[in-house]
Amino acid sequence: MADPAALATPSVRERAALPPVLWPLLFGNFVIGAGVMVVPGTLNEISHSLRVTPATAGQLITVGGVVMCLGAPLLAALVAGWDRRRLLALSMLWYALLHLACACAPDFATLIPLRALAVISPAIFTPQAAACVGLLVPPQDRGRAITFVFLGWSVASVLGMPLGAYIGGVLGWRAAFVAIAALSLVAGVWVWRTLPDGVKPPALSRQAWAQVFASRPLMLCVAVTTLYSAGQFVLFSYLSPYYRQVLDASPGTLSLMFMWFGLFGFIGNMVMSRNIDRIGADRSVLLAVGAMALSFIVWPLGTTLLTMAAVVVPWALGCFSSNSAQQARLVGIAPALAAGSVALNSSAMYAGQAIGAAGGGWLIANQGFGALHWAGLVGLAASMAASVLATRAGLRAA
Repeated sequence: MADPAALATPSVRERAALPPVLWPLLFGNFVIGAGVMVVPGTLNEISHSLRVTPATAGQLITVGGVVMCLGAPLLAALVAGWDRRRLLALSMLWYALLHLACACAPDFATLIPLRALAVISPAIFTPQAAACVGLLVPPQDRGRAITFVFLGWSVASVLGMPLGAYIGGVLGWRAAFVAIAALSLVAGVWVWRTLPDGVKPPALSRQAWAQVFASRPLMLCVAVTTLYSAGQFVLFSYLSPYYRQVLDASPGTLSLMFMWFGLFGFIGNMVMSRNIDRIGADRSVLLAVGAMALSFIVWPLGTTLLTMAAVVVPWALGCFSSNSAQQARLVGIAPALAAGSVALNSSAMYAGQAIGAAGGGWLIANQGFGALHWAGLVGLAASMAASVLATRAGLRAA
């Protein structure tokens, strides 16, 4: 079995290519992302099958966001001493079993707690996979490696969410959940067979956690993630019913729209991965969030499926690349505190999902779909302002 320390010190010749051990982490993030997004993708089918309104069904996203928000930092402390090979493989096994249980839920009241248990895995896998990357690559490749691993989320948006939406539209939402369970088993086996033993990022002490919370640059970065995540999920949570009710999209068209979004999300993350170390993580975040804000500004122009396909391109380019850049930004600010700061960043992302989904549901119930993009734009604009403050705080701290 390979020694993690040896993987972290490749020769100069080998530094051009990232180690193969990162691939199962990328695939694991793909499955995690597909599972998180399976609810927005099948929201119409869940709503119809369980006889609840789309706004009520959207609370599955809110509940999941709350669990992932609270779980990411708490579980980071709980599993600090675990070998990452075992931890990440077991989290994928848990994901598989709980998605099977969700598929068997007889009603919405049963599905809610099962979904809450299922999303414990995203609270563990994504932040802990990112935190252990520092032990698998040399420091100069850390930003590129973290964004590479996070490409899994972009691939999930290209393939996972559209496929889930299509399966849900044709075979029902339960079949989509079963598909996620099967992929989770594959990811768990791949992680188990590939990741070396002994990958244990140092546990953060209480003093280290206190340093994380006392760091103005780190906490402002966490606020940036919360704000842009909330801004997006006001609208993203309800894209499926929006496309169906406002643009009259069929299940096949809906799947193509999600695939289109995901394709440019993947492109955005690829571009970010290749250029982040050159242009800097701070500037990368600002560019990504600004691109998303542009889509929300021109959202009213998307009156047909074709014009909407053009409108969502900037949003897609910044959607996943922004979080990749944020993780690299946090690791760069304080590498020794990365286990805690990256977990908090994941927590912030999921908190934003919960806030956005809840707010979007309220807006739909009270004002309809027309106000969603304006509310989202407020969150994105606030995120850009917080990002500028975070950059200034980092310069002062340095």
